[in-house]
Amino acid sequence: MGDIVLNNGVKIPSLGFGTAAIGEWQQDDDAVVSVIQSAIESGYRYIDGSAVSGNEISIGRAIKKSKINRDELFVVTKVWNGDQGYDATLRAFEQSRLNLGLDVIDLYLIHWPIEDKLTETWKAMEMLYEQKRVRAIGVSNFRINDLEQLLAISTVTPVCNQIELHPYFSQSKLRKYCLEHSIQVIGWSPLGTGTWSNITFEKKPINDSVIQKIAHDHHVSAAQVILRWNVQNNVIPVPKAETEQHIKQNICLDHFTLSDHEIKIIDELNQNLRLGPIPGSSGSDQYA
Repeated sequence: MGDIVLNNGVKIPSLGFGTAAIGEWQQDDDAVVSVIQSAIESGYRYIDGSAVSGNEISIGRAIKKSKINRDELFVVTKVWNGDQGYDATLRAFEQSRLNLGLDVIDLYLIHWPIEDKLTETWKAMEMLYEQKRVRAIGVSNFRINDLEQLLAISTVTPVCNQIELHPYFSQSKLRKYCLEHSIQVIGWSPLGTGTWSNITFEKKPINDSVIQKIAHDHHVSAAQVILRWNVQNNVIPVPKAETEQHIKQNICLDHFTLSDHEIKIIDELNQNLRLGPIPGSSGSDQYA
């Protein structure tokens, strides 16, 4: 997998490794370190974390134990809702930096939009960027109206918007808006398999008959088809996996390509089915 150049010139890998709820929610121990080490050894260079996931220390330990040079890794974390605001964001960043054991964080995101704190939070993010304590700043779970509000007050344009995105929730209008404003889309829960939703596994996109048929035709897994669909739609997917088989399988995407017809029929699976919380709702306080 190659790199994508963000709007500030920084390069980001075109596929990431998600770390939320490895094992149990906010588990932060040797088992988590082992999974992340396995991901790095398998070729992942973009490690996606968040303060609220409670495992930044394990991410930092895995990075330290790896034999990969620091400048070859792209590490992302996020400021949580309760830590937004100018001073609070700066304190939260410093704690995340210490947890991760890093001098510089590659990409720092606002985890969820909090309207009345947006201006002060983004000012703090811009200061971190100006001081070169982060290489890039962006947002997560922002809708079009949230982005409009941010762009109206920002000096630095966010490099990305990390959103829930999978074949049943493709967010085409939001993706188009981001493209028009040079904001890279990153997809969390790209396989739509999060155990936190109330949707049974059988009803998730990874089990869709269309996905399954395409996977059979290409002799790959359904997960690989969905991730390849993301990549060919210029979305950076950030799947989480815990078994060595799935970790290695999810990054192995270069040996096949989906046809325009296959991309189209996967696009048509969209149901506007959000499996996670609605941004701006109280439910967004409960999820990474």
